[in-house]
Amino acid sequence: MSQSHLEHRARARRSVACAVITVSDTRTEETDHSGQLMKEGLTAAGHTIVHYQIVPDEPEQIRAVVEQLVGEGKCEALLFNGGTGISRRDTTFEVLDGLLEKRLPGFGEIFRLLSYQEIGSAAIHSRATAGVYRGKVIISVPGSSGAVRLALEKLILPELPHLVWEVTR
Repeated sequence: MSQSHLEHRARARRSVACAVITVSDTRTEETDHSGQLMKEGLTAAGHTIVHYQIVPDEPEQIRAVVEQLVGEGKCEALLFNGGTGISRRDTTFEVLDGLLEKRLPGFGEIFRLLSYQEIGSAAIHSRATAGVYRGKVIISVPGSSGAVRLALEKLILPELPHLVWEVTR
């Protein structure tokens, strides 16, 4: 069995320049526990937070922040939390999915499986997604602290440098 993924992961070990974006109509910096958790987890793993923002769940504003960050070129990965459910106001998935040039369906599939193991059937409400847009890794997870912690520990932190390495090599 090939171990190339392990070789790639070993070569990719480095700090990633990250943007953390919380999509919420109600959170502030003081109440954005999920955004703080995401920033703390990334920083503890040796990554750099080059941008942090709370953006309302408005398609034009979500798209604008993506275009701004990708255009500036300071970050290698954009990590979103919030707006992934199915309520009328949840539009993050539609915006990001519409931009992605390459999708990583396994990210959402595995996230929902892991989430199901923790919270049961409510996991089907999640539209967590990941992919690539204009050479940047984009990851979007639900806005609950539990979902952010799960995604960070089980998926994002183990694979983020490898994902960025694959996109930029």
